[in-house]
Amino acid sequence: MTELADTGRFSLGDLTLQSGEILRGATLSWKTYGTLSRSRDNVVVYPTSYSAQHADQEWLVAPDKVLDPMRWFVVIPDMFGNGLSSSPSNTPDYPALVTTADNVRAQKRLLTEVFGIDRVAGVYGFSMGAQQAYHWAALFPQAVVRAIVVCGSAKTSVHNKVFLLSLLATLEAAPEHLGGGRFSEEPKAALRAFARIYAGWAMSQDWYRASLHLTALGAHDLDDFLDHHWEPGFTRRTAADLYAQATTWLHSDISANDLYDGDLVRALSAIEARVLLLPARTDLYFPVADNAAELPHLTQGELRPIPTIWGHRAGSPGDNPADLAFLRKAVADWMG
Repeated sequence: MTELADTGRFSLGDLTLQSGEILRGATLSWKTYGTLSRSRDNVVVYPTSYSAQHADQEWLVAPDKVLDPMRWFVVIPDMFGNGLSSSPSNTPDYPALVTTADNVRAQKRLLTEVFGIDRVAGVYGFSMGAQQAYHWAALFPQAVVRAIVVCGSAKTSVHNKVFLLSLLATLEAAPEHLGGGRFSEEPKAALRAFARIYAGWAMSQDWYRASLHLTALGAHDLDDFLDHHWEPGFTRRTAADLYAQATTWLHSDISANDLYDGDLVRALSAIEARVLLLPARTDLYFPVADNAAELPHLTQGELRPIPTIWGHRAGSPGDNPADLAFLRKAVADWMG
């Protein structure tokens, strides 16, 4: 067994993107957990979700959680735009669009060039991380044994795009917006509105009806929940970074590349990995129906919806023991 450093930054040089634009001096931040086996056959890639950095989701990497670092060598690559890897907040000429495929191709280079890893036991992702897991399986069919897609889809749906466009329009309407997702200063009022739009989508109607914002999260009332429990999750990031990642999400599509020429069925059918689809039954972004439509085109796929009223947040159940138990068992079964 070979012990590896647990954090680092990978320099990609000037990275040519799908759009033809150049991401100058591109870098990927990363963190690893566990020990890489001599045969390099215990690797799980765990990409970050929207606005998340690796520290925000490492709670899930533990023997009693979902990804056991005593068994797996878990690599969390920070997505472009999250403030650690190349992002508008640290890259003055950050391009207008960095796609999910751009992210995943850079991550593949990270694994190959830094760790000497050509094939992974699994890619696990939640939300935008799930979209990256799907892209890994489609872009590198022979390099991925398993893909676990938690509250995500192969292609951002039209309904999902309406949500994202409302977020982008809110930021664009801010007087601080200079155009192109850049701002003269942080648009505090717009970010407050941004967070409240998000709060209406992230949890289900049943979740609010059951007053879980009070009983499960300990807020005194709705205003307290929105002001002190919810909004800080977004205002900790810059508006420019939030804008860039929402644009990545908006354009996410495993078939939008030279391999598949926009043919989603062909892209799904080309996946060789065993794909576990774990949508939440009450998710408003990625409903069960999206994964159900994908399933017939997967060579080896299973659909296992999370029975929950927590909506999208069921896929990241740090404060939700029932959904965590469901997720832990489903992943343990799939990873075998």
